[in-house]
Amino acid sequence: MFEAVLFDLDGTFADTAPDLAAALNRLRSDLGLAPVPPAHLRPYTSHGVRGMLKAGLDMWPGQALYAEFHERFLHYYSQDICVETTVFPGIDEILARCEQHGAPWGIVTNKAQRFTLPLLSRLGYAKRAACVVSGDSARRAKPAPQPMRLACRLIAREPARCLYIGDDPRDIQAGRAVGMVTVAVRYGYLGDGDPIEAWGADHLVDHAREIASVAGIA
Repeated sequence: MFEAVLFDLDGTFADTAPDLAAALNRLRSDLGLAPVPPAHLRPYTSHGVRGMLKAGLDMWPGQALYAEFHERFLHYYSQDICVETTVFPGIDEILARCEQHGAPWGIVTNKAQRFTLPLLSRLGYAKRAACVVSGDSARRAKPAPQPMRLACRLIAREPARCLYIGDDPRDIQAGRAVGMVTVAVRYGYLGDGDPIEAWGADHLVDHAREIASVAGIA
């Protein structure tokens, strides 16, 4: 049994894609453009604003107006951060089992704290999480190891006794960098890069309910 279970947020713990897509489509509306189907934007959600602007507006850092649209996207998202966002099926059961076994659980995400904390609060999990490490909580964000080390300090657990669950190669790289056992979830956003089988995760799961067995708390 692992002593702690840590989750990435977007695409692993919570399905934030609908509200992020809505923010992107508000930008498109400002430009007189038709909305992009959320299903088209979904794979890019784990890449944050950069991924959404690339997929929805073909915009890249350094281009004219990129900084302006970056901030407008975040402004729109902050206004409606938890309209259609929900936790993935099976997550509540995992958390209940963690708590029954006395195993702390937490969040390690690249999402900025000004979005992470309000989102978790509105979803009803902020006070239950043993730690919440955001993209700006440590000196560097994932795939750097600093956020993982910070999470371990906050929950007073050794990395080797922690299970880290994510839906992006950066999650697996960060977890492995500190010696955590890693789980890649097929139900996540996954992006448009290498297939999930090539990420080097210790375990692959198709559904969140399978995490309990991997964690030894089934």
